[in-house]
Amino acid sequence: MAQGDHEPVEVEAVEVEAVEPEEAPPLDPEVEARRVAAMSFIRRLGDPVLKSRATPVDRFDDSLRRQASRMAGIMHDALGVGLAAPQLGISQRLLVYRVGPDAPVTVLANPELEWASGEVELGEEGCLSIPGIVVDVDRPVYVRVRGLDEEGEERVVEASGLEARVIQHEIDHLDGVLILERTSREERKRALRELREAEQRRDEAA
Repeated sequence: MAQGDHEPVEVEAVEVEAVEPEEAPPLDPEVEARRVAAMSFIRRLGDPVLKSRATPVDRFDDSLRRQASRMAGIMHDALGVGLAAPQLGISQRLLVYRVGPDAPVTVLANPELEWASGEVELGEEGCLSIPGIVVDVDRPVYVRVRGLDEEGEERVVEASGLEARVIQHEIDHLDGVLILERTSREERKRALRELREAEQRRDEAA
C-alpha cells in the first residue's frame, strides 16, 4: 500500500500507502533516487500477477526470510507502508507492513481474516502498483488476522485504524483484488481517467 493518510519483526520495511499532502515539498534527491529504484521492481496495474490468487507459503527457510527482508526494503525505499509478494511478481501469500516510521516491520505469511467489525470507515487509499492514484475505500475499522511469521510460528494480529486498513489492503493483493475494485463506480471512473491523462502526458513528453 502506498503511504497516505504489527507483531514486530526486525526486518527492513504498503498495498496501504500514505497519501502525501498536495503541496508536499520535493524529496531529497537521494531519497527520490531510492524511491525510483524501488518502484522499478513493483508490478503495475495491468500485470496478470496482480489479478491472480497467490499460492500459500509452504517452506519457512532462509530463502523466505531473505524474501521478506527484501520486500521490507523495497517497501521502505518506495515510501510505502505495506507490500505484498504479488506486487513483486511473486505468487506467494506473503506480506509485510509498517504503519509508522519508528514501528517494527510485521511479516505475515498465509494470513487469514478471522474477524472484522461491523463498523466501517471510508478512507483514502493509494497503491504502489497504481502510483499517483488515490481512491476512497470502505474498510472495517477493527480486524483480527491469523497467520505465520517468517519463522513459521503462529502470529495473531488484532488491529484497528490505519493498521487494520493496511492489512486488509495487502490481503486483497494476495487474493488478486485491487483498490479500484473496492471503490465506488464514480471513484473508479475518475481514477481511470487520471491514469489515461497521465499516460498521455508521458507520451507527449517522450
